[in-house]
Amino acid sequence: MRYWMGFKLRHMFLKASLSLLLVPLTTAAQPQVRTLSIDELFRLGIENSLRMQASRIGETLAGERAKSARSERLPGLNVGLSGGYLGQPVVFQQGLTQATRPDTPNWSNNYNIDLSQPLYEGGKIRYSIRQADLERQIASLSTENDRAEIKMLLLQQYVALYNLYKQTEVLQQNIDESTRRLEDIRRMRNEGLVTRNDEIRSELQLTNDRLALREARNDICIVSQQLDVVLGLDETLLIAPDTALLYTAAPVESYQRYVERAYANYPELKIARENTSLARNDIRIARANYLPTLSLHGANTLARPITRTMQDTYANNWNIGLALSYNLSSLYRNRHRVEEARHAVSLRENAEQQVMQAIRVNVRRACTKHQEALERVQALMLAVRQADENYRIVHNRYLNQLSILTDLLDASRVRLEAQMQLTAARAEVIYTYYQLLQTCGSL
Repeated sequence: MRYWMGFKLRHMFLKASLSLLLVPLTTAAQPQVRTLSIDELFRLGIENSLRMQASRIGETLAGERAKSARSERLPGLNVGLSGGYLGQPVVFQQGLTQATRPDTPNWSNNYNIDLSQPLYEGGKIRYSIRQADLERQIASLSTENDRAEIKMLLLQQYVALYNLYKQTEVLQQNIDESTRRLEDIRRMRNEGLVTRNDEIRSELQLTNDRLALREARNDICIVSQQLDVVLGLDETLLIAPDTALLYTAAPVESYQRYVERAYANYPELKIARENTSLARNDIRIARANYLPTLSLHGANTLARPITRTMQDTYANNWNIGLALSYNLSSLYRNRHRVEEARHAVSLRENAEQQVMQAIRVNVRRACTKHQEALERVQALMLAVRQADENYRIVHNRYLNQLSILTDLLDASRVRLEAQMQLTAARAEVIYTYYQLLQTCGSL
């Protein structure tokens, strides 16, 4: 008797502790909830991503390099100013004898302007401009690739958030059902139809479901805070996903169609092609060293004194002409640079082929996984209906004393697992669909 009373007191204390643990904090301020669509998620993520900011800065730098390359076609202009003190000259009339010191001015001034306009450099300037333009396109494609990867990272968190919300919904429904079942069991126990053991096991099941619900709600807060930081929102804001997204159509096209789209749009393949063009342009730059250079130059100089007569007056001189030069050493020094550039082209073409191979593999895997996710949803929808029917039958049998509580709890667990799996499968359909779009370069 004493043992039974001690057990009952411990049980009551445990129930009271759990009830205090699971009671919501109604006095605390409830966090604000914001429903976020997938388009808004992507927009905020792109606008506030530090990675995207770095990509935009790199794109701006590439644009400035392109402008600098074009400025090489402009003339070079130098302006100079010099002045100084002239020492006393000594003039020897005969050999090193009969030294005389003529009167000369003490100060000198020189003002000059030099102009140089390149006319022909073997195509170096033109190919340098093309190189800068290609590098700017590569920077732009890298930004596009980063944008797609950021979208997938955001979508991964977004889908996880949907799973957690759906999990809390399913758990709450299961808790409500377990609460009604516990009331039925207590009524049956008072009538002497079931034992205290059935009531205890039902209470334990209900406690586990409540703890799982609390954990899911905490996970919602954690994932929402992670998204808030990335999206530039208030960290206390709870984000709710748009559930309509999970029921939108996710059509599947043919594998070959996806491959064609990937060949045309995939950013990494575009980058590989631009790198190949860049390597071919390096060959042209290397070959330009075999050609002569021609430039137009002009100058104007205003100086005093006149150096021939040492007269303290200003003299102005100007000149204009053409300069032609040819680097003979390029005939034996530049040959290896051209060969190096040719091998670089072969290497870039090989990298391009590797990307194309990876595209076919990735597209096939993405298509298969997406189709698999669609089929899983159809199978699990049937499984949920079967689990609901099974639970209904076992519940009625238990109320009529035709089955034991273990069968009823097993049926409840099977139904809960089926609902959770269906939720995860619906989210997986959306994730695999966007993953397929990313593989095709359409995200």
